[in-house]
Amino acid sequence: MNLSDFSGIKAFIFDMDGVLLDTEKVCFRCWKKAADALGLNCVEQVFYKCVGQAKQDTLNTLKHFYADIKGFDENAFYDLTSVFFQQEEKSGLPKMKFVDECLESLKNNGFKIALASSTKKSSVTRQLTQAGLIDYFSTVTCGDSVIHSKPHPEIYQKAAASLLLKCEECVCIEDSPNGIKSGNAAGVKVIMIPDLIQPDNDLKALCWKIEPSLKSLIF
Repeated sequence: MNLSDFSGIKAFIFDMDGVLLDTEKVCFRCWKKAADALGLNCVEQVFYKCVGQAKQDTLNTLKHFYADIKGFDENAFYDLTSVFFQQEEKSGLPKMKFVDECLESLKNNGFKIALASSTKKSSVTRQLTQAGLIDYFSTVTCGDSVIHSKPHPEIYQKAAASLLLKCEECVCIEDSPNGIKSGNAAGVKVIMIPDLIQPDNDLKALCWKIEPSLKSLIF
């Protein structure tokens, strides 16, 4: 991709998990450990449904998915995954490839940079600070600052507004179906960089571009 592809674009809005930080693989390991501990099946299937969702929507998805299991407690399962994740986080969360070079390039080329993550703000701030990335972001919009999480467009609408920009002046970088649907519905140009989930034809139709890595955004 070239700078000329971004005529009229003033900002890049990034998802965090699976885009900036390689957390989705870590998260899946935690879900698998929790499922094994509780004797649950099909955790991979429900995990993919929840990628990109805020906590309450994740709890609702879990409750619906395991509705036939007597005594299933979605809160207990979620809390157990969080315990395992916190254990993993102590050793530091890995960054995705080319993150630093990408953000530095966008900054040097005069683009505003923002974040739109379904993760709660305290976790986002802590994790981006630990990764040395927090200072790149002019604004941070998180799951606990919106009423409706991805795939609803609210989080991208708020992120664009926080930059005093229109949605059509922004590009979002996403990896998950929920995030892609959110950005597209908001009127933001969506660049997908696949992580755990590969795009099907329906998802491809919602994307402006699909790139193999953040290296494509280094100019």
